[in-house]
Amino acid sequence: MTGKTVPLPTVRQSKSKRAGIDFPVARVIRKMRAHPGMERFRISAGGGVFFSAVLEYLCAEILELSGMACKGVKKRRITPRHVLLAIGNDEELHELLKNVTIPGAGVIPYVNPALLKKGKSGGNDGQGGRQMQSMEF
Repeated sequence: MTGKTVPLPTVRQSKSKRAGIDFPVARVIRKMRAHPGMERFRISAGGGVFFSAVLEYLCAEILELSGMACKGVKKRRITPRHVLLAIGNDEELHELLKNVTIPGAGVIPYVNPALLKKGKSGGNDGQGGRQMQSMEF
């Protein structure tokens, strides 16, 4: 064995581990390719990694906000109601998911300011014409 080195066995790594994200990159690429109408297009490996990273970020953001809404009502389990309230209170997520219905979550509490009672000070209660949104759970 003089002069010859034995190659070490290579350790297999998933695409997710190589990219440093938790979402399954290979599954996302497979689902993107299997989507109807996508058979005409080529999907690069970088596209699947990017899309997986975006999905991971969105999930982390929604879970973080839902957890804070859950702590606000002193609960330990996140329910669909907490997810809905978290999405409704965040402007960007609300804009992104405005047409999404979450089953079992109810509706976002909202009282039109015109329906609120006027104060004794001539109706100006310091709101300056802003819309009020109830935050009670």
